[in-house]
Amino acid sequence: MSTHFTRRSLIRGITAATAVATLATGLVACGGDSDAVTKTDSAASGSVTIGQFSNGAAKETTLKVSEVKSISAELPDAIRKSGKLVIGHGALPSGSAPLDYVGDDQKTLTGSETDIGRLVAAVLGLEPESKNFTWENLFIGIDSGKVDVAFSNVTDTEERKQKYEFASYRQDNLAFEVLKSSNWKFDGDYENLAGKTVSVGSGTNQERILIEWQRKLQSEGKKLTIKHFPDNNGVYLALNSGRIDAHFGPNPSISYHITQTAKTNKPTANAGTFSGAGASLQGLIAATSKKDSGLAKPVADAINHLIENGQYAKWLAAWNLSNEAVAKSEVNPPGLPLDNS
Repeated sequence: MSTHFTRRSLIRGITAATAVATLATGLVACGGDSDAVTKTDSAASGSVTIGQFSNGAAKETTLKVSEVKSISAELPDAIRKSGKLVIGHGALPSGSAPLDYVGDDQKTLTGSETDIGRLVAAVLGLEPESKNFTWENLFIGIDSGKVDVAFSNVTDTEERKQKYEFASYRQDNLAFEVLKSSNWKFDGDYENLAGKTVSVGSGTNQERILIEWQRKLQSEGKKLTIKHFPDNNGVYLALNSGRIDAHFGPNPSISYHITQTAKTNKPTANAGTFSGAGASLQGLIAATSKKDSGLAKPVADAINHLIENGQYAKWLAAWNLSNEAVAKSEVNPPGLPLDNS
């Protein structure tokens, strides 16, 4: 395995880490993409229902959202005249709850990313058409014009800006998951990890960060034990039995798992988050379109409209992701540096 950790490895880590908890049926096609689409709202309906078919991951909520003419006027002519927004998701083959996955009706693509795309389309007065791809083919879809914009947990990086333009909409965070009965909190300080045993996915960005903290603690004469497990079953058996104190992973997948354990005899909780870009930069998740497509600004303006009018906060709350809120959507904000992307 390569010792160079990339943002791509993080996204792959998210998929691997959550595959056992997601529905792995449907929307699989030859060639790495699916022509099955999700059309659940019309552009003229004035409302968008989020959290549908979520298998308990979200609270189903209907939001009033109508076209904002001043924003839709910013759209490139070809997209405005087409009347639809083709939204790409990189969730094949098995999905990644709560981001993008096949819903409990066994056919509808659902998730927080699917829903924010549909909300943006409503503000733009466009019919949302969600298409599902493998991670690699998602970007091929953008390059070829098969996809207008991707909402698929794509991290804003300086490397990707060479080919794509971004409109940020969520923080890119990692999190510590503990048993709800635990009193331990991370509080953004690696010193609080002294004496703890923490599991992490091998070859991921979060492992790189954890190893850096382990070295700092060792230099201070303190110990942090890092454990690896082949799958989530091993992680949560270890957490439930007390063999590890916490698990360090992507915040969305941990938020999802917390909802799944809430009514069990071993409920878990979030003990604190940390930017996926490290201490010096807040990582950002962004809507991704082809460079110079002219989509980044209207998409950012649509997101900011949703923020200002409260639908954005309700979307995050429905998916238990309020701890990843941004104050404002930005076009091409500073991203993960080239030497770490």
